[in-house]
Amino acid sequence: MDTRPLIGITMGDPASIGPEIAAKALANPEIYALCRPLLIGDSRVMARAFEATGVKLNLNPVATPAEGKYAHGTVDLIDLPVVDMDTLQWGQVQAQAGAAAFAYIKRSIELALEGAVDAVTTGPINKEALKAARIDFIGHTEIFGELTGSHDPLTMFETRGLRIFFLTRHVSLAQACRMITRDRVLDYIRRCTAALEQLGLVRPKLAVAGLNPHCGEHGLFGDEEVREIEPAVQQAQAEGYNVSGPHPADSVFWHAAQGRFDAVLSLYHDQGHIAAKMYDFERTVSITAGLPFLRSSVDHGTAFDIAGTGRASAVSLEEAIRVGAKYAAAFRRTR
Repeated sequence: MDTRPLIGITMGDPASIGPEIAAKALANPEIYALCRPLLIGDSRVMARAFEATGVKLNLNPVATPAEGKYAHGTVDLIDLPVVDMDTLQWGQVQAQAGAAAFAYIKRSIELALEGAVDAVTTGPINKEALKAARIDFIGHTEIFGELTGSHDPLTMFETRGLRIFFLTRHVSLAQACRMITRDRVLDYIRRCTAALEQLGLVRPKLAVAGLNPHCGEHGLFGDEEVREIEPAVQQAQAEGYNVSGPHPADSVFWHAAQGRFDAVLSLYHDQGHIAAKMYDFERTVSITAGLPFLRSSVDHGTAFDIAGTGRASAVSLEEAIRVGAKYAAAFRRTR
């Protein structure tokens, strides 16, 4: 019996670097040692990506995951030929590309909910292309949340052992500050801890980042720490959670990278993004927690400026597949 986890991998926007990095990632034999990769996309687009990258692999279109060979040299593919190849252009925002990317995601979710794949790894999508296709979602997390009926899924970054959660994501900085409330911080402490336990960590240590410089110096320049964050941390500690903070944001991520904490709760988008990407830009992987299944993703965009040139790096996608394979078994055991 093949015990390698089966990972469904979406191709991403077909006009982007997504197909090219998928080709390069699946040319790496190390991926097949870790998992059974199943690509979800378009065989015609992948054939074009093979030409652009110089990758020489065989395509094996399948109707179900059970039909896959999962051997290096062959790309098993759930084939969804929904784009017009005569009009699809590399590196352009196109409604048909947005619609196709959404179709790949939707099929990956169906397979995961059926239990046909053990985890999902997603390639890059373009928000403008989704909008052009009249698909009313701002990103992957929102799509996965809606299509699985999951309320407010968590985003966690992982790069070389550093894990970062986000209290707020795609909102303005002003709105993010308004969203930092005692109730929200407490809710996220509880859910982030549960997410870490799903990934196999035992009594994980969670650090909460501060908002203001030096955590506001006890209210001298900003009182969010005193008014909202500290009471939430204290309540969580009283409930038995292994959490501390708020910690100054200019040092807490470094301490976590050194192993002092298992994860950090970042308060807003760029606070945690900058920390992760400065630590290792290419190997930063996004994990969506709070879903019925595990989902990992590249943390870069569609790179339309180099799409079709064969120059795109597959490191982030390879790392996302590795992370999905790494956590899949532990996640299954906690379901």
